[in-house]
Amino acid sequence: MKYLYLANNRLATDIIRWLADRNERPIAVVVHPTERAKYRQEIIEASGVSPDCIFDGSRLRDPGVLAAIHALGAEMSISVLFDYVLRPEFLSLFSRGCFNLHPALLPYNRGQYPNVWSIVDRTPAGVTLHRIDEGIDTGDIVGQCEVPVSLSDTGETLYRKLERAGFELFREVWPRLVSGEFSCKPQQGGIATNHRTKDVERIDHIDLDRQYTGRELIDILRARTFPPYRGAYFMDGDRRVYMRLVLEPEKGN
Repeated sequence: MKYLYLANNRLATDIIRWLADRNERPIAVVVHPTERAKYRQEIIEASGVSPDCIFDGSRLRDPGVLAAIHALGAEMSISVLFDYVLRPEFLSLFSRGCFNLHPALLPYNRGQYPNVWSIVDRTPAGVTLHRIDEGIDTGDIVGQCEVPVSLSDTGETLYRKLERAGFELFREVWPRLVSGEFSCKPQQGGIATNHRTKDVERIDHIDLDRQYTGRELIDILRARTFPPYRGAYFMDGDRRVYMRLVLEPEKGN
């Protein structure tokens, strides 16, 4: 099957390496521009595609880029942690559809930072492979699994759990995508939650004169603990003081 791979970050790298080991490389890749990319070169190298089959994710509205992708004849596109919204003119290029691996138990936590909001809002965490439609993480679900969140998880440790679960889910579902022997189910819109990148701004500033419950404050601090990112802070005059939370569960007998 001829497919296009849209990718960013470590999970996308692990998946393309797994696909390459199976001799199921894509015919082209779409990556973030260098200033926004993570693992860009590793993804390109693992894909094994030629330079003329590497596309810039910021240019997917360019008619010339769309025409070049269309000429490749890909039947399907696969998106893993790709951070650009895909428009109808792109989605229409693929006869077998477009699919996205999202690190959330959809319809909970559509959009950005699912690992943060599963801790702060105490919503279920997980990973989902879904069809891409014109919304953001709103398409029909092909497969998903829940990931437990412990009281000692931070934003980083939960993110790593979601990476591992996402990799396993993809390995499980991929053969069905290739064969076409899969079913989809619509999302339950009534329980959906949505978040944008800027939403973390409302929790990152810890107001020293506001009352928080112990749980609320700990949840914010641990959710935003993800070195080397700065996360939550309080103000000392006109300076920000950033905080990280160290959680050390007592070992059982």
